[in-house]
Amino acid sequence: MRSPAGYDVSMAILLLLLLGVLTPGLHCLEVIYAINAGGDAHTDSYGIRYVRDPLMGKVGTASDYGKQLLIGRINNMDQILYQTERYHQNTFGYDIPISQDGDYVMILKFCEVYFNSPNMKVFDVVLNGDHTVVTDLDIFERVGRGVAHDEYVPFRIQGGKVIYNDEESDILAGKIRVEFIKGYRDNPKINAIAVIKGTLEDIPQLGPIPQDPEEYHSMQEEEEETTVRSRHTSGPRTPDPYSVDDSSVMLPVFIAIGAFIPVLFCLCKL
Repeated sequence: MRSPAGYDVSMAILLLLLLGVLTPGLHCLEVIYAINAGGDAHTDSYGIRYVRDPLMGKVGTASDYGKQLLIGRINNMDQILYQTERYHQNTFGYDIPISQDGDYVMILKFCEVYFNSPNMKVFDVVLNGDHTVVTDLDIFERVGRGVAHDEYVPFRIQGGKVIYNDEESDILAGKIRVEFIKGYRDNPKINAIAVIKGTLEDIPQLGPIPQDPEEYHSMQEEEEETTVRSRHTSGPRTPDPYSVDDSSVMLPVFIAIGAFIPVLFCLCKL
């Protein structure tokens, strides 16, 4: 017989699943590492806790320039993960503590918030010094401006080594490193990183890319304007001075002119 406490917990989980707060299977995964690059701590819609960027004040530049944009392809709760970022004029990276054997997926979150055309920012991503996991990444070319883009990097830890595409590299001091390599066009950057123990099948992925990102943002702006117009303001409504009927305003003028014409006619007769 199930205890009342166990029943309450099961019902709570079921309710969270129905509300979309939890995703089936995700709440059981082990989050090894998650940081909000260039920003503060944040818990996303899947319950993943991203800590404050550990490189604050140390390497590169933290930016929240993306806050002026409504990021496409994601919900409101996850916007901040793509609105803040860290970039650097040279190669930079993060050290991730990991040693336990098993399958892992590294999620690299990106969003182009500055450039409006392709071939402006292009760079590589290297895992543990030896594995190039992303080559010639051009975020704008992939998804456009102001649209979320994730790169999923599956790898395995076994016997003190990182295994990626059947190639091995050594784990040093219980940490692996992900680096964003300075390329020939602008500076490398990253918006957020998460490392989860599991396989690609366990990881929730982004929805479809908007067919026309610009049209997508226009639709979002129209929805916001509609919402603003539908809001009720406090106090009585203020009459619109421009909505007054012009004919009622001009009527006295027409009467005065009509009355003056006979007088003018009589004066001309004299």
